[in-house]
Amino acid sequence: MWEKNRISVILPTYNEKDSIRSVINKFESLGFVDEILVVNNNAVAGTSEEVKKTSATELFEKTQGYGAAILRGLREAKGDYVVICEPDATFEPRDILKLLAYSDNYDCILGSRTNREFIWGGANMGWFIRVGNWVLAKTIEVLFNTTNLTDIGCTFKLIKRPALDKIIEKLEVTGPHAGPEMMMQLFKNKVKTLQIPVNYYGRIGIGYTSDYWKAFKVGLKMIELIARHRLSLRKG
Repeated sequence: MWEKNRISVILPTYNEKDSIRSVINKFESLGFVDEILVVNNNAVAGTSEEVKKTSATELFEKTQGYGAAILRGLREAKGDYVVICEPDATFEPRDILKLLAYSDNYDCILGSRTNREFIWGGANMGWFIRVGNWVLAKTIEVLFNTTNLTDIGCTFKLIKRPALDKIIEKLEVTGPHAGPEMMMQLFKNKVKTLQIPVNYYGRIGIGYTSDYWKAFKVGLKMIELIARHRLSLRKG
């Protein structure tokens, strides 16, 4: 627990067999995480065997997609504070302390991977992806008059239960562009939100955005999503 609040960590997994146990172990070693939920999204063979060697609870989500896995975890999590992370070793589990440090003042704390001082060797955050994330984040910042934003696609985040309850039934995206949908729902529902830099490392294994063409297509989906949500505000 953290100051009498139960902490849940959600780890969606598809191709993280070689890193997932180590990531879970790091969250376990912190001593205050109450629940670790691994959402198996049709993951590669051997993933379940690695999870069974830990204290994590494994859930199975058949609908394929990053957003579908995240949403399943959000619906199942029991914590007062719910943290979403990746099991691919790109994030530092101890950075949860950074998110918790602001939890007295904010209802949701988002991570950002675009600060160059926090990007480590091997991280998939080259010029194209870093600038793309920054530009789309700034687009949301301007269009929705939000807090300072520097990254649109960072998975690592913390949300308090009352804030989660405000938005969970409004989340619909099942694909890789689910992150910005959650961000915009936070702002549309007046959730007090902050974004801070977190460490970002090289991934173990092949990830979705390792292919620049796939990353570009995800970016186009994000642009369409941003435009649609901004238009819905005007209609409202």
